[in-house]
Amino acid sequence: MNVKLAPTANSATIDASLVLSGSKSESNRLLILQALMGGFTIVNLSNSDDVLVMQKALASSDEVIDIHHAGTAMRFLTAYFAFQKNREVVLTGSSRMKQRPIAPLVDALRKMGATITYLEKEGFPPLRIKGSQLNSHAVQIAGDISSQFITAILLLAPTFKNGFNIELTGKITSRSYIEMTLALLDQLGFSSSFKGAAIFIAPQIEKEKSIFTVESDWSSASYWFSFVALSKIGSKIKISHFNKNSLQGDSCLVDLYKNFGVEAAFLDNGILEIKKIAVPNCSHFTCNLVSAPDLAQTIAVTCLGLGISCELTGLQTLKIKETDRLVALQNELQKLGATIQIDNESIALQPPKKLNQNCNIETYNDHRMALAFAPLSLLVPIEIKNAEVVSKSYPDFWNDLNSVLKLKI
Repeated sequence: MNVKLAPTANSATIDASLVLSGSKSESNRLLILQALMGGFTIVNLSNSDDVLVMQKALASSDEVIDIHHAGTAMRFLTAYFAFQKNREVVLTGSSRMKQRPIAPLVDALRKMGATITYLEKEGFPPLRIKGSQLNSHAVQIAGDISSQFITAILLLAPTFKNGFNIELTGKITSRSYIEMTLALLDQLGFSSSFKGAAIFIAPQIEKEKSIFTVESDWSSASYWFSFVALSKIGSKIKISHFNKNSLQGDSCLVDLYKNFGVEAAFLDNGILEIKKIAVPNCSHFTCNLVSAPDLAQTIAVTCLGLGISCELTGLQTLKIKETDRLVALQNELQKLGATIQIDNESIALQPPKKLNQNCNIETYNDHRMALAFAPLSLLVPIEIKNAEVVSKSYPDFWNDLNSVLKLKI
């Protein structure tokens, strides 16, 4: 499905309200913990494909489990099944998933006693996993590739009867996602510490919560921040349900988008109001997104639309996502007239004097490409190819966009 979008009279000034689904990141963590220990209920689960895949996999008794494009599920389930005694599974996925490295996680799990075999290319899925007994209570793992590798091990906390130590090597990326995992564990009664490169999880003392209400997804909110930033002064969108003291690293949006004339205020009942109050206060924007790399595409497109040059760093994990996001961004931003430079961990953008119109935006089977580029429709006609890919994280997006801008999609 391709979606054609163009500026309309309805998009000049936005005034709308939305309810967003629960955080994909929180939902998948809680589902693993619920499967391991039970005893609590999850409310406001994400309705994204990634979470549906996780639910299906955890409920399955099949020998072969296909998680398709769901990278989070691949990492978390590798650790989960590794220590499900008397269970043997083949964990596989899409052709792109078979290109995404998983060796650092597998190596760490093997040191802990796991029996895991590569079925095709060494270091990559698919995997044959024979559930075994955890026999180590300390492990070392690289901190500079994917925080999901680290979280996959942290989520095994209910099996750490005597506590557990993890030592991270190299530069730590996406630290906020590790801290989210530890915060959820703390709420379940697992005392933890994260000092320098060392993480310690103590045995569970007392369960603190019986009901978890998942906060709405800040990554999904980012696209509405971008829409408001690219709209006229006075535009506003109210979205639910968000916490001022969020566990999600992408909540840094509130501060980052002040640079683009956007103010976010927390109202009663978890409502977040995003409002355009001024023209941007910068002509060049720099930011290290090492703790929130999923915002890179959104911010780059916002800067392009506002005519602001930018340099975004700390993006080394983007090369092993659904696609190589740095290359994908370069390709599509150049279509619109931007000058782009990338390396293995950064992107620099110089906007054109005038955006090219009627560009076809390729999405590369990456939900965030479709979602991030959609706000440019406030400025120029564009076409988003394979637009259904948004279902991976935000299946209601096109319906929500229709309600906000009164479009016919």
